[in-house]
Amino acid sequence: MRESRAKERLTLARQRHRLPQVAKRLAAGDLSYGYATTVADAVARLNDADCGQAESTLLEMADQGFSAGKVAAFGRRIRDVIAERDGTEEAPDEDSKHRYDKSWITTTRSLDGGRYIKGWLNPEDAAIWDGTLAPLAKPAGPEDHRDVSERTAAALSSVLSGGHKATKVTVICDLDTLTGGNAPARLTDGTPIPAAQARRIALTAGVSPLLLGRGNTPLYLGYRERFASAAQRQVLETLYPTCAVRECEIPGTLCEVDHVEGWALGNSPTDIDQLALTCGWHNRFKHTRPDQIQITKDESGRYVYRLLPPRDAAVPRATSPPSGFDWAA
Repeated sequence: MRESRAKERLTLARQRHRLPQVAKRLAAGDLSYGYATTVADAVARLNDADCGQAESTLLEMADQGFSAGKVAAFGRRIRDVIAERDGTEEAPDEDSKHRYDKSWITTTRSLDGGRYIKGWLNPEDAAIWDGTLAPLAKPAGPEDHRDVSERTAAALSSVLSGGHKATKVTVICDLDTLTGGNAPARLTDGTPIPAAQARRIALTAGVSPLLLGRGNTPLYLGYRERFASAAQRQVLETLYPTCAVRECEIPGTLCEVDHVEGWALGNSPTDIDQLALTCGWHNRFKHTRPDQIQITKDESGRYVYRLLPPRDAAVPRATSPPSGFDWAA
């Protein structure tokens, strides 16, 4: 057993008698082990009076849908406020002892299969982090109620899942351009490339013909294949420089292939003219709220998804910790 897991189990076992609500709900299956260990760790250094109030508050946060990470963060805030109140501030932790000339990251796996991450980036690495993740961590639309930390985690996952690929630049041009014509080529984002430059690129790079239709490359897979092929993916990345949802700026290279009419429903074969690219968030949004997506085609034949307002007013999501714990606010 990993040391971190052993510590979590030991802390929960030691604190269980002080956490009657946690113990009862954990035994009944109404509380995950991850939340239980989070609460146990938060109250480990509190006296019995503060422990009871902290338990109720942290469980209330869990019931309202706050993530285990946010519950843990609020638990640390509770400890800090109590330490300030009682004048028992702790000595600097290990984080403050790190040398800050080099970036560092540590990770530990939680009991529920998740992973905790903490660390520090030097200015150079921080600039790379911001330049890569900030554009991907923007709200996906008015229905995207994730906070910035949740969007940043999703952006990091998108980058990691799309990584380990060779750098690729797609230049789109006619055969006539490659053989001496003057028609300009273009990049996937529409940037024009002079014909002469396109030919120079072709001389120093691998050239792969991209057939936008039936032909040697199987772009029409019907219902026998659920997942798009590499060739289909290449075509879609050419057609969709960004997510198909209007105003979503997630690059197509980090998007997921979406069956426009739903493969599972039997309405959308894995054919190139029945596929589009959508970011992970909008792909799941389309699946769970199909009545809030309007699908049309533009003049070039690409699908355009437009978000529609909900039929009923959305219930405001809790954005602050629950009341009743004034001294920890």
